[in-house]
Amino acid sequence: MCIVISIVTLEETNSFFEHLLGSIGEDPKRQGLVKTPERFLMSFQELTQGYQQNLDEIVNGALFDCETDEPVYIQDIPYFSLCEHHLLPFFGKCQVAYVPSGKVLGLSKIYRIVDLFAKRLQLQERLTQQIGETLKEVTGAKALFVE
Repeated sequence: MCIVISIVTLEETNSFFEHLLGSIGEDPKRQGLVKTPERFLMSFQELTQGYQQNLDEIVNGALFDCETDEPVYIQDIPYFSLCEHHLLPFFGKCQVAYVPSGKVLGLSKIYRIVDLFAKRLQLQERLTQQIGETLKEVTGAKALFVE
């Protein structure tokens, strides 16, 4: 379930869509389009929920002592994001590797950190940088790689 928390009201969104759809010759009152503004708000908030998430809540103390300095490697972490220039989707798979410095992070938390930044308006280059900087900050890794 997506809770609509919006600075933009549904009335404002309806007005925007009426103009937008009208500009391409569509009838915003057509049966299939009547609820489009509401569906758009809900899906847009879900696709950008990374702005509402908190890193500390995601990590939730899932750092564990580790005596090895063998690299941790996670591949094919799926992500889905929106391009900040056109609001169009892009998606892919992320690879993360790091050399622990006494602590390792629970694997599911790495997936959630990728999702945290992917669920924001993004550039792919910034996405990898944000993931890397955050993992370095959280784990204190000796070395880190994000692709």
